[in-house]
Amino acid sequence: MTGFVHPEFLVETDWLAQHLQDVVVLDCTTHLIPDPKITYVVKPGREDFERGHIPGAQFCDVSRDVSDTSQKLNFMRPTPEAFGVAMRRFGISNSTRVITYSTANAWWATRVWWLLREFGHDNAAVLNGGWQKWSREGRAVETGPGTTRSAGDFTVREVRDLMVGKDQVKAAIGDAGICTLNALLPAQHTGSGGNSYGRPGRIAGSMNVPAAHLLDPETNTFLPPDELRRRLGAVGALDRPVIAYCGGGIAASADALILTMLGHRDVKIYDASLSEWAKDESLPMETG
Repeated sequence: MTGFVHPEFLVETDWLAQHLQDVVVLDCTTHLIPDPKITYVVKPGREDFERGHIPGAQFCDVSRDVSDTSQKLNFMRPTPEAFGVAMRRFGISNSTRVITYSTANAWWATRVWWLLREFGHDNAAVLNGGWQKWSREGRAVETGPGTTRSAGDFTVREVRDLMVGKDQVKAAIGDAGICTLNALLPAQHTGSGGNSYGRPGRIAGSMNVPAAHLLDPETNTFLPPDELRRRLGAVGALDRPVIAYCGGGIAASADALILTMLGHRDVKIYDASLSEWAKDESLPMETG
């Protein structure tokens, strides 16, 4: 982890195996099943969790436990009160070290990490390599519904406003002092393929550093800091404020995590992302 300004936001499997009794582990697995009519169907990963999880972990349903289910769009940031209730239910207090991971894409874990950061809790980290690395190394596995912990006393002491809405994103178009960063795959960025959230393509003027390209496809671990710095620096994301987006504010959190670890101090996520933007014909998009 040398090369990161904030290496504490990522932990290795060796470290976690030695500290399972000292932390609260959240399995954040979620699957998006493609559906041409509505883009995707959300499938929480509880079945994956019950087939096997890190010992002592609890299942966090990202779509319900830490999202505002009163909104029309999926995965919107919860209220501070609702987030606090969820954290207390998981046995989390303000002093608790929280580790997030996923058996699917890493950005489900980074999304929950970002929410903890949004609500002032910096004592959290993502498991580098996730379940894929843990299980590949033959480490201890637990099955079943998981063990419920005694309630914690987590309270939200600070809201950092690390999420933005469409007005701020719209205002950034044409502003060379802000980098609007798309974390979706290149085909989605150009509008040539992949899931479309209404209209194909990208927010006008945005740059593309896919969340998937921050990871080694063979190990599922994040690339070395120097390479991450090179990729993000190539689009001007290191030296100006960043608004990261994707389809629904999930993959964008992986870009946001890495930028934060590299020392960036002004990163925000467009929470509704293309789930909102692409459906509104008045908001500019580009293809190609």
